[in-house]
Amino acid sequence: MTKFRRNHTPQQAAASGGMISKVGIFAAIVGVLFFLFNKSETPAEDSPYVDSTEEAVAEENDFDLAAGSDNFWPTSTTGEVIERLHYTLSYNEEHEQAEWVAYKLTKESIQAPNVKRTGDFRPDPKVRKASASPRDYYGTGYDRGHMVPAGDMAFNKRAMSETFYMSNMSPQIRNFNGGIWRELEENVRDWAYKFREIYVVTGPVLSQGIREQIGGNKVSVPDYYFKVLLDIAEPEKKAIAFLLPNEVSTRPLRDYAVSINEVEALTGIDFFHQFMDDAFEEELEAMTDVRPWKMNESKERQRIEHWNKRK
Repeated sequence: MTKFRRNHTPQQAAASGGMISKVGIFAAIVGVLFFLFNKSETPAEDSPYVDSTEEAVAEENDFDLAAGSDNFWPTSTTGEVIERLHYTLSYNEEHEQAEWVAYKLTKESIQAPNVKRTGDFRPDPKVRKASASPRDYYGTGYDRGHMVPAGDMAFNKRAMSETFYMSNMSPQIRNFNGGIWRELEENVRDWAYKFREIYVVTGPVLSQGIREQIGGNKVSVPDYYFKVLLDIAEPEKKAIAFLLPNEVSTRPLRDYAVSINEVEALTGIDFFHQFMDDAFEEELEAMTDVRPWKMNESKERQRIEHWNKRK
């Protein structure tokens, strides 16, 4: 240990101590400012629900919505499949978003009390290279549109938080995201409640019709989005798909109903190929009948009269 030299007077020692004290205070202030700055810039590091390990966070309400096994998953054109606690996705690095997300939605999960929306948008640490960042969307005029809706995972905080990874986002026109896309999402929850359990696959059409790219990570802006729905519970097994342009719409939601086969032809993705026998798969994937999928007319009126007009 270095000793103080003998020629240090008490006055000099006091002055030196005062200087040390001032330097310590200054360092503490800088440290606090650095912490606050980084907290605001990287909210993911401060979220208690960041998926930094494979361990699940225990929650009061929990449901197995990940469909149980990989035989439910559509084909991945990229080979980059990421499993979350309650849903699965296939990530497309070229377009910096998921090409599809897949999960189960049940009456029990819809009935559970809703937690507060977390809003913790953050990069996805499971993406091989790097996912899109919230900054990619800043100032672009596009919404960070959820593929797995936060409302579908509102039964606990972990499930909710996992929907805010940027791998689950795609650039959507604001009043499309808050308009007919919202209407479809709310109808899907109604159908899950009515039919007790449905399988949901959602994604952007990345095979064609990319209008532009945004942000430093060059996130593609799709022209179309799809949602594929399957109900295999007795007594009425059925399926339907929707193909929506990324634009504000005043048309009825039923106008956008298509067969799953049409979505497969457009995207190059094979849905439910390992989930059922070929004959049953062909029957369901050819369906276009929307009558079993009764749509909420009040939501349509809300969309046209109010949601489409948000500033």
